[in-house]
Amino acid sequence: MSVDKVIECISCGRTSLGIEIGSTRIKSVLITDDHEPVAAGSFEWESEYIDGNWTYSLDDVFKGIQESYRNLFEDVKKRYGLTLSRVGSIGISAMMHGYLAFEGEKLLVPFRTWRNTYTEKASKELTGMFQYNIPQRWSIAHLYQAILNGEDHVKRIDYLVTLSGYVHWQLTGKKVLGIGDASGMFPIDIHAKDYNGDMLCLFDSVLKDRNMPFRTRDILPKVLAAGADAGVLTEKGARLIDPAGRLKPGIPLCPPEGDAGTGMVATNSIARYTGNVSAGTSVFAMFVLDKELKKVYPEIDLVTTPAGDLVAMVHCNNCSSELNAWVSLFKEYTLRMGFDVEIGRIYETLFNMALEGEEDGGELLAYNYLSGEHITGFEKGCPLFTYRSGSVFNLANFMRTLMYSSVATLRIGMDILNQEDIRINNLRGHGGFFKTKGVGQRVMAAALNVPVSVLDTAGEGGAWGIALLASYMKNRQKDETLTGYLDGKVFAQDDSSVLEPDEKDVKGFNVFLERYKRGLEIERAAVESLYGD
Repeated sequence: MSVDKVIECISCGRTSLGIEIGSTRIKSVLITDDHEPVAAGSFEWESEYIDGNWTYSLDDVFKGIQESYRNLFEDVKKRYGLTLSRVGSIGISAMMHGYLAFEGEKLLVPFRTWRNTYTEKASKELTGMFQYNIPQRWSIAHLYQAILNGEDHVKRIDYLVTLSGYVHWQLTGKKVLGIGDASGMFPIDIHAKDYNGDMLCLFDSVLKDRNMPFRTRDILPKVLAAGADAGVLTEKGARLIDPAGRLKPGIPLCPPEGDAGTGMVATNSIARYTGNVSAGTSVFAMFVLDKELKKVYPEIDLVTTPAGDLVAMVHCNNCSSELNAWVSLFKEYTLRMGFDVEIGRIYETLFNMALEGEEDGGELLAYNYLSGEHITGFEKGCPLFTYRSGSVFNLANFMRTLMYSSVATLRIGMDILNQEDIRINNLRGHGGFFKTKGVGQRVMAAALNVPVSVLDTAGEGGAWGIALLASYMKNRQKDETLTGYLDGKVFAQDDSSVLEPDEKDVKGFNVFLERYKRGLEIERAAVESLYGD
C-alpha cells in the first residue's frame, strides 16, 4: 500500500490496533484494511520471582501498554505526519493461563503467572476428576491449589480472569474472554462454545464440600468466539492506553485472546490439520484436530482456536530465556572491550554460528530450565551447562547446544503426541526464536523432523494476530468464518518460506536428545542441591 493510501486509512479510521502483553515485551501494532502493519511500538519488561512466585506488577502492565502505545503514536507521526486519535477497532492479547483473583477491583494476591509450577497436586486431582488433562498452568488448577492450601483469600473471590481478560475489563468494563484464552482457564465444550457444563457441575460439588460461597461459572468471564462484540473503549480505558488524552473512546474491541490463539491467527493455523509452533520465552506446538484424542495425556493440553475448534498443545515453560541470557553476556563483553555492537547483530552472529557447529553439538549438554518443566517432571529448574573431557567445546558447538536445549523438551512432548497419529503437513513457526533468518527454522525442523515454514511477520506474530482478530470483528461479512477471512483476505498470497529437515541435522539432534534425556538426572541433582533445605 502506498504512503498516501496509508495516510487515508489512518485519517478515516480504517485501521485496527493490536496490543499484546507478552512475557518479555508489550507490543502495539497498527494495521490498515489491507492487514499489513504500518506502525508499531513496544516496551520491554521481565517477570519477577518474589516469595516463590513468578509474577508481574499490574501497575507495570499499564505502564508498558502506555509506553508501547506512545511509541506507536510517535511512529505514526514520524512516518505519516499524523496525530493518531482514533482507530477502527482494538484487540488485547496476553500470556495465557495463570491466576488473577479479584474482590471487586481489588487484587487479592499477586498475579500468579503461567510459569509457576507449584500446582501439581491440584492438577493431578482435577485431571482424575474430569478425565481431562488439567495442566498446572491453568487458572482452575491455581484456584483449586489455593483451596487445597487453605488460603484465606479464596472465599472473597468474585472474579477470576487471565491477563488479557483483566486488561479488556479495565478498558471496556466487560467481563468477557475469547474462547481460546478461556480454554486455558477451564475446559471448553467445543459444540456449545462455552465452559464444559458437566465439569462445571463436578467442580461446583467440590466448592460446596469446601464451603465456598460461589459457583464456578459465577466467577469466570463470559466466553466469546472470534467475531463477537466485546464492548467499546470507555473514557477510562482510553486514558489507560493514552494518558495524554488524544485517543478517543467509543472504539469497538474484539474478544481478548491468549498468545496461543493470536499465534494461530498470525500463522493462519486455525483450520483442521494445520499446526504452528511458537518459540519465545516459552515454546509450544499446536495442532487443530478433527476429533478428540483417544487418551488423556498429562503432557498434552486440549485448548481451542479463537473460533472454538479443538487444538492439541504441547507446551513447555522454558525456551529462549537462557539463550537470551548468554547473548546478553556477550553484549556485556563487547561493551567491556570498547565495542558498542547492536544487540540484533550479536543475535544474528551467534545464531548463525550455531549452524557451523557439529550436528550433535560436539557432545556438549545444556538445560534451559529457568523455571520448572512439567513434561520432564521438574517443579523447579536451574539453567545448567556441562560437558565431559573430550567434548569439542567451541563457540559454534556452544551455540548449537543452547539452541538444541531450547527445543529439546518440546520434542519429548511431541513424541508423546505422535502416538495419536496426528496428521500435519508442515508447521508454521513464529516468535523471537525464528527472527534470525533460517537458523531457528532449521533447528526446529531438525528437532521435530517436519517441514517448518516461517512468515516475514514471524518475530511479531502475536500483536499482529490480535490486530487481525480486531479487523475480523469489525470488517467481516455476515456468516464469514474466521478461516474464510484469513484465507481470502489476509493470506491469499502466502509469502512463507518452507524449510525441509536436513537429514544430518535430524540425526545429530537425535544423538543430542538421547544425551539430554540421560543427563536429566544431572539437572535434577542441581535443582535439589540449589533448592534443598
